[in-house]
Amino acid sequence: MSDWIRHTPRLTHHAVLAVLHAAIEKSEQLGVAQNIAIVDEGGNLLAFIRMDGAKLLSRETAISKAISAASHQQPTAQLDPNLELKLAIAAGGRLTNLEGGHPLMIGNVCVGGIGVGSGTGQQDIEVAKAGAAVLVEGVQA
Repeated sequence: MSDWIRHTPRLTHHAVLAVLHAAIEKSEQLGVAQNIAIVDEGGNLLAFIRMDGAKLLSRETAISKAISAASHQQPTAQLDPNLELKLAIAAGGRLTNLEGGHPLMIGNVCVGGIGVGSGTGQQDIEVAKAGAAVLVEGVQA
């Protein structure tokens, strides 16, 4: 019966808050207000913040980036651009290959995703990576 159940790591609210705070800190260092979304491995929203001055519509792209990164277990910028329209249609607009989504990994296991939107693509990537990095650091500590 032990082959009927999987034991996998999952994000706690403490981990989610640490990822969120690290991403906010990086956004502030860059001087850009961001929308930041964190989802679990199933794409369920765990945390979201729209920093003062962040673009309103980037809220939707931040959430889609987080879901896409978790779903594909890779940064959204690495998704095949030829699949952009197919991804959007197949997932009801929830998947994207826009820059700024990053998977949250514990070893080889994807436990979620972070999506960032409102800056340039490079700024979004930097903020997402900063959030993801704190999770890895916290697990190794």
